[in-house]
Amino acid sequence: MTPLRYAVVGHPVEHSQSPFIHSRFAELTGRSLQYERIPCAPGAFAALIERLQAEGYAGCNVTVPFKFEVSALCEQVTERARLAQAANTLRLDLPGRSCDNTDGIGLVRDLLDHARHPIAGRRVLLIGAGGAAAGVLGPLLAQAPSELLVANRSADRARSLADRHVPLADRHGCRLRASGLQGCQDGREHGFDLVINASASSLAGGAVPVAASVLGIEALALDMMYGPAAQPFLAWAEAAGARARDGLGMLVEQAAEAFAFFGGLRPPTAPVLAALRERMAGPAPH
Repeated sequence: MTPLRYAVVGHPVEHSQSPFIHSRFAELTGRSLQYERIPCAPGAFAALIERLQAEGYAGCNVTVPFKFEVSALCEQVTERARLAQAANTLRLDLPGRSCDNTDGIGLVRDLLDHARHPIAGRRVLLIGAGGAAAGVLGPLLAQAPSELLVANRSADRARSLADRHVPLADRHGCRLRASGLQGCQDGREHGFDLVINASASSLAGGAVPVAASVLGIEALALDMMYGPAAQPFLAWAEAAGARARDGLGMLVEQAAEAFAFFGGLRPPTAPVLAALRERMAGPAPH
């Protein structure tokens, strides 16, 4: 049987662990697929997707900076991708194409199933208002936190993201707010139970964008990045007495949701996450 062809598309994309993850999923589920990394220059995304579809690719995962461009290329857009106004998973084997955003459900599943950290009734700080934050805000609100604050360097951008999620927040009894980065500096006694860094600070090698006073007692601080890029944020969280977690669990869980979107079968994730952590801790693969 000819393997189905998939790829991860982004700029940069050389660091992506998606080929490893999806290959392990295929082994565990008995599927036959070929998965590769395809770099794409800014401004060339739409043309690349046309080419991949013409060459018979069944689908692709999409990473920075192209998540905001996916929906415009698809006739079918899932509700969570529509709300996020960003997508990271694209099927090319359907008429008119179809896309989804699996980032948020991946984050939620990692928090609940792997980190064992509840969200319902908790205070959540989401740092950032770009594509990463947009992808996770809806699924976080669906878990009914008591309060969720979106904080971003541009307060206007944070408010824009929050405003379109107000009806969802109201349905789940969550107080949804937005502010600039200085607006989230709560005192320690009123800190957040969950702090999620969805900003570009780690990717860009910048400083942690908020003060340690945002961390509540027994808080979990999660950076969506992984590997060396996440280390400054993790060290900052641990020095402040919080539990620190990188984005590897989220990466695996969102990939599992994408795998199911591609082929209708959700793979087991625990063994793949364990294998990925071992891989990331060892010598760099060739």
